[in-house]
Amino acid sequence: MTDRIPIPRHVAIIMDGNGRWATQLGRERYEGHIAGVESVRAAVKAAVRRGVEYLTLYAFSTENWGRPAEEVSAIMELFCRSVAGEVDDLRAQGVRVKVIGGRERFSQRVAEHLDAIESRTADCDKLTLVLAFDYSSRSEIAAAVRQIASRAAAREIAAETIDESTVSAHLYTASIPDPDMIIRTGGDHRLSNFLLWQASYAELYFPKVLWPDFREEQFDEALNEYARRERRFGLVTDKK
Repeated sequence: MTDRIPIPRHVAIIMDGNGRWATQLGRERYEGHIAGVESVRAAVKAAVRRGVEYLTLYAFSTENWGRPAEEVSAIMELFCRSVAGEVDDLRAQGVRVKVIGGRERFSQRVAEHLDAIESRTADCDKLTLVLAFDYSSRSEIAAAVRQIASRAAAREIAAETIDESTVSAHLYTASIPDPDMIIRTGGDHRLSNFLLWQASYAELYFPKVLWPDFREEQFDEALNEYARRERRFGLVTDKK
C-alpha cells in the first residue's frame, strides 16, 4: 500500500452491529458495546496514521433512547468510563474531541464528561474526533431552520440571501468540512438519520464486518476503496 493514494480529509462511521455481535456469541447486548470500544481505538489510530483530519463517529442517535433502558444505561456508563480512560492517550496522539448533538437529556455526570474531554483535548491539532451523541440529522436541520428564521425575523439577514452556505453555517458541523466518505459497518445500506445534509457527495461504503470486529485493517480497506473511486460531484470527466 502506498502513501500516494488519495486520502479523504473527513471520514464518518456509523458503528453498527454491536448488539448483533453479542447476540451471535450468546452474550448480552451491552457486551457488544464494550467490545466496540477497541474498534474505536483502532479507527482513531488508523485515522491518525493515514493523515485523516476529521473522524466522525455516530456514537448515540436520538432514536437510541427508545432502546431497552438497561442497554441505554450500560452505554452511558461505558461512555463515561471510556472518556475518563482515553483522554491521555488521545492527547498523546494529538486528537481533539468535539461533541455534536443535543445535551439536554444527559445526566449531569455525562454532560460533565463531555465538557471535560472537549476542554482537555482542545489544544490538539492532528485529528479532530467528532462524536455524534444524541444526534439526529433531521433535528439538526430543523434547528438550523429555526435559527435562520429567527435571524430573518429580527432582520439580521435578508430572506433572499439565504442559500446553502447559510444553512451549513447553522448546523452542528459548521466548522467541519463535509465527509468525503461514510462507512457503515454491519452490512446494512442506509444512513439512519446521520449527516443527511453533509453527506450529499460523500462516498458510501458498507462492509459486512460488525463493528466490534472492525480494526485498522478494515479502515485501510475502506481508504483503498475510496482511492479507487472517481469523485465527480455531479460533473462529467473526460476519460481516455
